[in-house]
Amino acid sequence: MSESGPQVQRFTRQPSAIMFRRVADELPAIQTGWAEFEELVGLRGHKFYGVVDQRTNEYLLCSNIRDDDPAGRFGLEVGELAGGDYLRIVLTGDAPAVYQQVGPTCQLLHTLATADESRHDVEFYRRSDEIEIWMPVS
Repeated sequence: MSESGPQVQRFTRQPSAIMFRRVADELPAIQTGWAEFEELVGLRGHKFYGVVDQRTNEYLLCSNIRDDDPAGRFGLEVGELAGGDYLRIVLTGDAPAVYQQVGPTCQLLHTLATADESRHDVEFYRRSDEIEIWMPVS
Protein backbone atom coordinates (compact mmCIF):
# COMPACT_ATOMS: atom_id res chain seq x y z
CA MET A 1 0.00 0.00 0.00
CA SER A 2 1.25 3.46 -0.78
CA GLU A 3 1.78 6.16 1.83
CA SER A 4 -1.27 8.04 0.49
CA GLY A 5 -3.36 4.91 1.03
CA PRO A 6 -4.18 1.91 -1.05
CA GLN A 7 -5.14 2.27 -4.69
CA VAL A 8 -8.61 0.75 -5.05
CA GLN A 9 -9.70 -0.28 -8.52
CA ARG A 10 -12.98 -1.66 -9.80
CA PHE A 11 -12.82 -4.36 -12.46
CA THR A 12 -14.95 -7.02 -14.09
CA ARG A 13 -13.81 -10.56 -14.71
CA GLN A 14 -15.28 -13.56 -16.49
CA PRO A 15 -15.84 -16.76 -14.50
CA SER A 16 -13.03 -19.28 -14.84
CA ALA A 17 -12.59 -22.99 -14.17
CA ILE A 18 -10.48 -23.89 -11.15
CA MET A 19 -9.31 -26.92 -9.26
CA PHE A 20 -9.14 -26.61 -5.50
CA ARG A 21 -8.58 -28.18 -2.09
CA ARG A 22 -10.46 -27.20 1.06
CA VAL A 23 -8.66 -26.56 4.36
CA ALA A 24 -9.78 -25.04 7.64
CA ASP A 25 -9.74 -21.23 7.64
CA GLU A 26 -6.91 -21.23 10.19
CA LEU A 27 -3.38 -19.98 9.55
CA PRO A 28 -1.51 -23.26 10.27
CA ALA A 29 -3.87 -25.25 7.99
CA ILE A 30 -3.58 -22.62 5.24
CA GLN A 31 0.24 -22.51 5.42
CA THR A 32 0.58 -26.30 5.32
CA GLY A 33 -2.10 -26.53 2.65
CA TRP A 34 -0.37 -24.06 0.32
CA ALA A 35 2.96 -25.87 0.54
CA GLU A 36 1.31 -29.21 -0.31
CA PHE A 37 -0.94 -27.72 -3.01
CA GLU A 38 1.90 -25.93 -4.83
CA GLU A 39 4.00 -29.09 -4.78
CA LEU A 40 1.08 -31.15 -6.10
CA VAL A 41 0.13 -28.96 -9.08
CA GLY A 42 3.49 -27.30 -9.72
CA LEU A 43 4.20 -23.58 -9.83
CA ARG A 44 5.08 -23.15 -13.50
CA GLY A 45 2.16 -21.91 -15.58
CA HIS A 46 -0.46 -22.03 -12.83
CA LYS A 47 -2.29 -19.07 -11.33
CA PHE A 48 -3.07 -19.39 -7.64
CA TYR A 49 -6.07 -18.06 -5.74
CA GLY A 50 -7.16 -18.22 -2.13
CA VAL A 51 -10.89 -18.04 -1.45
CA VAL A 52 -12.41 -17.73 2.03
CA ASP A 53 -15.83 -19.28 2.57
CA GLN A 54 -16.95 -17.69 5.82
CA ARG A 55 -20.18 -19.70 5.82
CA THR A 56 -18.30 -23.00 6.12
CA ASN A 57 -15.15 -21.65 7.83
CA GLU A 58 -13.08 -23.06 4.97
CA TYR A 59 -10.25 -21.69 2.89
CA LEU A 60 -10.05 -22.90 -0.70
CA LEU A 61 -6.58 -23.33 -2.20
CA CYS A 62 -7.23 -22.81 -5.92
CA SER A 63 -5.45 -22.95 -9.26
CA ASN A 64 -6.48 -22.38 -12.83
CA ILE A 65 -6.87 -25.50 -14.96
CA ARG A 66 -4.37 -25.85 -17.78
CA ASP A 67 -4.82 -27.94 -20.90
CA ASP A 68 -1.84 -30.10 -19.96
CA ASP A 69 -3.04 -30.85 -16.41
CA PRO A 70 -3.92 -34.50 -15.87
CA ALA A 71 -7.52 -35.49 -16.64
CA GLY A 72 -8.02 -36.37 -12.96
CA ARG A 73 -6.98 -32.83 -11.94
CA PHE A 74 -4.54 -34.20 -9.34
CA GLY A 75 -7.52 -35.63 -7.40
CA LEU A 76 -8.70 -32.10 -6.56
CA GLU A 77 -12.24 -30.76 -6.62
CA VAL A 78 -13.18 -28.78 -9.72
CA GLY A 79 -15.33 -25.66 -9.71
CA GLU A 80 -15.61 -22.10 -10.89
CA LEU A 81 -14.08 -18.86 -9.69
CA ALA A 82 -16.97 -16.43 -9.90
CA GLY A 83 -17.01 -13.68 -12.47
CA GLY A 84 -18.56 -10.26 -12.04
CA ASP A 85 -17.55 -6.91 -10.61
CA TYR A 86 -14.89 -6.66 -7.93
CA LEU A 87 -12.95 -4.03 -6.02
CA ARG A 88 -9.21 -4.72 -5.96
CA ILE A 89 -6.21 -3.62 -3.92
CA VAL A 90 -2.72 -4.78 -4.92
CA LEU A 91 -0.30 -5.63 -2.12
CA THR A 92 3.44 -5.73 -2.73
CA GLY A 93 6.30 -6.75 -0.49
CA ASP A 94 8.48 -9.64 0.48
CA ALA A 95 7.01 -12.86 1.79
CA PRO A 96 6.07 -13.65 4.48
CA ALA A 97 5.51 -10.02 5.58
CA VAL A 98 3.19 -9.27 2.65
CA TYR A 99 0.89 -12.12 3.73
CA GLN A 100 0.22 -10.30 7.01
CA GLN A 101 -1.43 -7.49 5.01
CA VAL A 102 -4.08 -9.79 3.49
CA GLY A 103 -6.57 -9.85 6.39
CA PRO A 104 -6.45 -6.12 7.15
CA THR A 105 -6.79 -5.32 3.42
CA CYS A 106 -9.89 -7.52 3.13
CA GLN A 107 -11.35 -5.71 6.14
CA LEU A 108 -10.53 -2.34 4.58
CA LEU A 109 -12.30 -3.23 1.31
CA HIS A 110 -15.41 -4.16 3.28
CA THR A 111 -15.50 -0.63 4.76
CA LEU A 112 -15.44 0.96 1.28
CA ALA A 113 -18.44 -0.71 -0.34
CA THR A 114 -21.13 -3.31 0.21
CA ALA A 115 -19.93 -6.78 -0.72
CA ASP A 116 -21.96 -9.09 -2.93
CA GLU A 117 -22.59 -11.82 -0.36
CA SER A 118 -23.36 -14.41 -3.06
CA ARG A 119 -19.65 -14.49 -3.98
CA HIS A 120 -16.44 -14.74 -1.95
CA ASP A 121 -13.41 -12.54 -1.40
CA VAL A 122 -10.43 -13.70 -3.44
CA GLU A 123 -6.67 -13.52 -2.98
CA PHE A 124 -4.88 -13.68 -6.34
CA TYR A 125 -1.21 -14.56 -5.95
CA ARG A 126 0.34 -12.88 -8.99
CA ARG A 127 3.91 -13.43 -7.75
CA SER A 128 5.55 -14.22 -4.43
CA ASP A 129 5.79 -10.47 -3.78
CA GLU A 130 2.47 -9.31 -5.26
CA ILE A 131 -1.03 -10.25 -4.12
CA GLU A 132 -4.32 -8.84 -5.37
CA ILE A 133 -7.20 -8.77 -2.90
CA TRP A 134 -10.63 -8.83 -4.57
CA MET A 135 -13.98 -8.09 -2.96
CA PRO A 136 -17.10 -8.88 -5.02
CA VAL A 137 -19.53 -5.99 -5.47
CA SER A 138 -22.91 -5.67 -7.17
